[in-house]
Amino acid sequence: MELGVIGLGRMGQIVVDRVLADDHDVVAFDLDSEAVEAAASAGATPAESIEDLVSKLPERKRIWLMVPAGDAVDATLAELDPLLDAEDAVVDGGNSHFERSIDRGETLEAAYLDCGTSGGPAGAELGFSLMIGGPEWAYEDLAPVFDAVATGPAGHDHMGPQGAGHYVKMVHNGVEYALMQAYGEGFELLSEGRYDLDMESIARTWNNGAVIRSWLLELCEEAFREEGSDLGDVDDHVAGGSTGTWTVEEALEQEVSIPLIYEALGERFDSRVEGGKFSRRLANRLRYGFGRHEVKRRE
Repeated sequence: MELGVIGLGRMGQIVVDRVLADDHDVVAFDLDSEAVEAAASAGATPAESIEDLVSKLPERKRIWLMVPAGDAVDATLAELDPLLDAEDAVVDGGNSHFERSIDRGETLEAAYLDCGTSGGPAGAELGFSLMIGGPEWAYEDLAPVFDAVATGPAGHDHMGPQGAGHYVKMVHNGVEYALMQAYGEGFELLSEGRYDLDMESIARTWNNGAVIRSWLLELCEEAFREEGSDLGDVDDHVAGGSTGTWTVEEALEQEVSIPLIYEALGERFDSRVEGGKFSRRLANRLRYGFGRHEVKRRE
C-alpha cells in the first residue's frame, strides 16, 4: 500500500518509519522542510506541499494526518477536501475531540477515520494502540497500515461510527489520569511513611508478579532510577488536562459517576497553583516517561 503522511513530528515520523519497515510506500509532507528531509532519508518520497503529496499518491488515496489537534487539523482538511473524493480515506491520528471528529466526517468528501493513538514515543519500537472510528470499509481497507503502525493486528480495532475512536481515546486518557494519581499517592505515602525506602526497588519488585504491575509502574521505576527516590528537582506542576476535562464533561452529560478521574483532574489543575506534593511530582515525571513531555523542574 502507498500512504501519504502529513505531519512529521515525533509521532508522525514513527508512523512513517513503521509503515516503511513493513514494506509499504510513503509520501511525506510537513511544513518543516528538515522533517521532510528526515523522512526522505528513511525511505519516504518527499512532497513539497499537500497538493504535491496528493498528486504523488495512486488513484485511491490513503492519507494519515499526525498534526496538532484543533485548527491545524481543520486547515489541513480544508486543503485536502477539494483534492479528494468519496473513495479516498483520511486518518486523523491526533487527540481531536470526538464531536469535532463527527463534524469533520460529515463534511469531508473522503472517508474520515478518527484514530485515537496511545503509546507515545515508545511506539517507535513497540507499536501503538489504535482506537479507530468511522466507515468500516475504510478501516478494513487500511488494516495493513494499522497492523504496521500498531503492535500488530491485536493492537487496533474498529470502535464504531464517526467519533467512536477519539471517544474511546478520550476515556483512555481519563483512566490514565486516575492510574497516575493512584501510583503517585501510593509512592507519596511510602516516601513520607515510617521507613527509609528505596522507591526504585519497590517499583521494580511490584512490577515482577504483583497485581498492580503495568507499563506506568515501569515508568515509575525509570523515574526513581534517573531522579532518585526523592525525585530530585522534579516540580509538582503537571501539564495537560484537555482530554481529562472532556472525559469529565462527558460523564456529567451522561450522568455517570467517575470520582477517581475527576479527582485526578482536579489534582492536575491544583498543581499549577500549589506546590510540594510528591504524587504530583511523580505524575509530572511520568508524562515524560510515556510522552517525552517536558519535565517541569524546581528552580
